[in-house]
Parts: sequence; C-alpha cells; structure tokens
Amino acid sequence: MIRVAIGYVLSLALCTALMPLVISRLSRSHAGQPILGYVENHKGKSGTPTMGGCGFLIAAALPYAFLVRGDISESLVCLIVAAGYGTIGFIDDGIKVSSGENKGLSAGWKLLLQLLVACAVSAYAFFGRADGGVINLPFTDKPVDLSYFALPYYVFVFLAFTNSVNLTDGLDGLAAGVTEVFLFCFAALLFVCSSMSPTEGELNELLLILCFAGALAGFLCYNRFPAKVFMGDTGSLSLGGLLASLSVLTGRGLSAAVIGVMYVASALSVIVQVACYKLTKKRVFLMAPLHHHFERRGVHENRIVAAYTAVTSVAGVTTVALTAFFV
Repeated sequence: MIRVAIGYVLSLALCTALMPLVISRLSRSHAGQPILGYVENHKGKSGTPTMGGCGFLIAAALPYAFLVRGDISESLVCLIVAAGYGTIGFIDDGIKVSSGENKGLSAGWKLLLQLLVACAVSAYAFFGRADGGVINLPFTDKPVDLSYFALPYYVFVFLAFTNSVNLTDGLDGLAAGVTEVFLFCFAALLFVCSSMSPTEGELNELLLILCFAGALAGFLCYNRFPAKVFMGDTGSLSLGGLLASLSVLTGRGLSAAVIGVMYVASALSVIVQVACYKLTKKRVFLMAPLHHHFERRGVHENRIVAAYTAVTSVAGVTTVALTAFFV
C-alpha cells in the first residue's frame, strides 16, 4: 500500500508542476475552447485553453509505470483504454479548435470509435478471464454469472460511462471534482472487497486509481473556478474509459453506477429532455444536462460543483460502508 500512496503523491506533484507548461503550450497553439452560443453564462470563458486532459493523463501514467510491479495485465488494460478514449477526445477537440466551432467529430463517428474500443475491451473481459461473465451485486458482493449476456452489458457500461462523464464536464472543476471523489470511493470499495488484503493485481489497480486521483487533484488547481484550462473531450473521455474499464474488469459496474450517481443524473437529464421535447415539444429542464438547469435557475457554478461532489461522497461512503457490513 506504500507504493499506492507514493503513486498518489508523485502524480499530484507531477501534474501540479506540469500543467503550467501544458497551459502555456496550448495557449501558444491557440487551442482555445469554443463556447456554444446558447450557453450564455459561459461567454466569458471562450478561448480558455482546452485539451488539458493530456496533462493529467501523462501525470498519472508516468508514476504508475515507475511503481507498477508483478501482475500488471488488468491495470495496464485500464490505462490503455483511458489513453485510447483520450485519443478519440483529442481528435474531437482538435477539430473543434481548428474550426473555431463547438462541433468536433460527428456523433456517428464518435459513437463508432467508442463502440470499437468498447467491443475490443469487452471481448477481452469476457474471453480473456476465467470469470469473464461474472459481476458482483452492490452491497452484498454476491457474484452473478451473466454468461454471454455479459458482452452487451459490458459494451453498455463503456458507452454509458464515457458519455456520462463527458456530459458532466460542463462547469469549472465539475467532472474533475466528481471523478476525484469517485476514484477514492471506488478504491476504498476494492480494498474492502479484497478483505483488506489485495492481491498483486488488485494492488496495481489501486495504484492506477490513486495515480489518476493524484493527477486530478493537481489538475483541479488550474481547473477550479475560474478555470485556467479545460480538460476537453481529451480528458472527459479518457476518464470515462478508465472508470468503465475498472468497472468491467473488477465486476463492480453496478456499485460504480451507485457511486457515480451524478454521472447518471447528467445522462438521464439529457435523455428525458430530448425524449419529452420530441414527444410533446415541451422541456422538462430549463437546459440539459442538469447542471446547466441549475445555472439557469441562478445557482452559482461553485455551489453546483460542491453539491455534486457532496452527493457523490455520500453515495460512495454509503456504498463502501454497506459493502463492508455485508461482505
């Protein structure tokens, strides 16, 4: 566990030191974030450097590579998936920056690329492991074998997580703050489920999680309100890919959905808004995702971020406590 703690500290220090260089480089490259015209509250943020997710990806990956030992297979897959989804986001951000509009990859292309990665990792999760079709019920830690139904379930988890985290990235420090809390709670859940005696492979998963938590903590120094840099789709898709792969490969996808309740709320608010408008031509929310609804109601974004992280903390602590009680 000492390696895990060292990983957190090194990633935090590295990201804190690296981000000014990343911000400077992005600014010189005119990699500013175009703001959607209908998000009136954010007009003053137009031109803020984006693609900042590159910084925390590097800051998490380097300490992990330096400290990882023994059975690295599943933790390495999670890192590769995060980098893969980050690459999709980087392409999307690059198109937005070069065009000067908030329109990157088409929805079809983005979904196709996400689906290809999701299918590849889902196949590895199912066919490459002895318990590939097994998931664990939340709180009870009871295993359930989904057999071949696990494959579509895994793909759904990937698409749900990547797009939900992406939708949550709409305010200064929101996605980074919620994910920081999520990572700590998920690490605590894995530690409890290992009976506080993790195997070598589980230790490497914990190391990767804490490296990303440390890097995000450093990133938040520059991403909190008023943000000096945005993570962009480079960051939000990489985080979504990381959380999805951890959920699938540990069999804790249902518990992850409980801890990530605010990701779920962001996604559901968009689904409900679009469905209701198509059916009735009326809107349920002033604006979707949900955090923009609260903004339109006059709530300052700092209070929204605080509320989202608080709810995630309560959901995470409750999940870990109930799991520890029933396991």
